[in-house]
Amino acid sequence: MNIIIVPAGRGQNTSLSHRHVVAALVLLLLLATLVGVAAYKINALLYGEGSVAGGEILRTHERQLAQQRQEIEIAKRNAELHLNALAQRLGTMQAHMLRLNALGQRLTHMAGLDKKEFNFSEEPARGGPVNEMLLVNAAVPDFLKSLEQLSGQIEKKTSHLIVLEDVMLEREQRAASSPTGWPVQGGWVSSPFGMRADPFTGQTSRHDGVDIASGLGAPIKALTRGVVTYVGQKQGREGYGLIVEINHGNGFTTRYAHLRQVLVKVGERVEKGQAVALVGSSGRSTGPHLHFEVLRDGITVNPRPFLRPPQG
Repeated sequence: MNIIIVPAGRGQNTSLSHRHVVAALVLLLLLATLVGVAAYKINALLYGEGSVAGGEILRTHERQLAQQRQEIEIAKRNAELHLNALAQRLGTMQAHMLRLNALGQRLTHMAGLDKKEFNFSEEPARGGPVNEMLLVNAAVPDFLKSLEQLSGQIEKKTSHLIVLEDVMLEREQRAASSPTGWPVQGGWVSSPFGMRADPFTGQTSRHDGVDIASGLGAPIKALTRGVVTYVGQKQGREGYGLIVEINHGNGFTTRYAHLRQVLVKVGERVEKGQAVALVGSSGRSTGPHLHFEVLRDGITVNPRPFLRPPQG
């Protein structure tokens, strides 16, 4: 069988043999099969197993990205916390340094040191050549460890300086309350402390102070600041005549006897060098003089180490 194809409008025709028709049909079937396979693949990619695998991969990447964002946020918060803690530590160290500078300046003044040599308001002088072989940048953990060690050292030094300041203040207060000087205007020691011949009987007796001969009515001055604790004639000490006692703190008391007149009253605060009485000869006395005693914790001690006779 032959198939005759007659084109429209032309006078010629084309004749196809049986073999030509079979080949054309096979070609059409093959083309249809390829189109079907391609359509299946496309459909599988869009709606089938390929789509599921691709979506799962995409969701996995999205989860990993979200986890990374969360880790970054946590790292940022931790960094901020560490920075805040470091800033607080730095502020504490700065406060300690200010205290150290203030303590150093006070101790320099109290000890009488050269302020130019111990100037706590300036950085200490340092220097030296650069050694290129040993230049190493400090790691963050090493830096934080050094910072903690320095902070601990500053706290220890601050405690030590505070203790030293307390000791120096105590010594300064003791020196200020220690009765040193010369209690009268002019005069000289006419009878020492300790065992002596009694001026009235000639017998050996204990003398609890020193006698300083001076002119009648000469002013008697407090050797250091204190509070007047007694004025008048004291029972059991009648031979002393009119007396004044001053408590200077730290266990020190001074006693002034054989007075002509008292210039202060009980409870009055007196300063070093202030006139508290006038030289007299009251009580058991052979003439105008001051009987001067120093008591430490209620016990009389030799006044001579506390006396500083005027020069010239």
